Amino acid sequence: MTDLRYPIGKAAMARELTADARRALIARVEAAPGRLRAAVAGLDAAQLDTPYRPGGWTVRQVVHHVPDSHLNAYLRCKWALTEDAPTIKTYEEGLWAELPDSRTVPVEVSLALLDSLHHRWVGLLRGMSAEDFQRTLRHPDHGLITLDQILGLYAWHGDHHTAHVAGLRERMSWK
Repeated sequence: MTDLRYPIGKAAMARELTADARRALIARVEAAPGRLRAAVAGLDAAQLDTPYRPGGWTVRQVVHHVPDSHLNAYLRCKWALTEDAPTIKTYEEGLWAELPDSRTVPVEVSLALLDSLHHRWVGLLRGMSAEDFQRTLRHPDHGLITLDQILGLYAWHGDHHTAHVAGLRERMSWK
């Protein structure tokens, strides 16, 4: 049985990528909003408020988490491009998922935010040079991380959470 926490496996982050690998990852980042939107299409309120796994977040919380996380990643990219190895601020994603907006706001709000955010982020990523992708940020828990690693992590992250929703839909036979 697949580990419901990691339906596509854990993230692998290469410190340095080839141009082809970057293009493929950027394409995944670009496609993420549409894939997440398709995964939740037609779900009713009760389905959106169903945890994707025992003890896990609800589908609604997952949908709201993705733009929360990706907005942080976008800002981290911009800081790394404009500052020398900035130390980033982490956030308590589990606590963010418990806030009223993550529990009650319609998912369309976060899907629209994700669409707009990824439009900007992909524009930034496609304009970056190979040297730009080697710029670093300092994560308080993980040390220096390159923007190549950030790209790999967030391409995975969008797929990871879409797989949470798609896996639940399949297990519940939701059409």
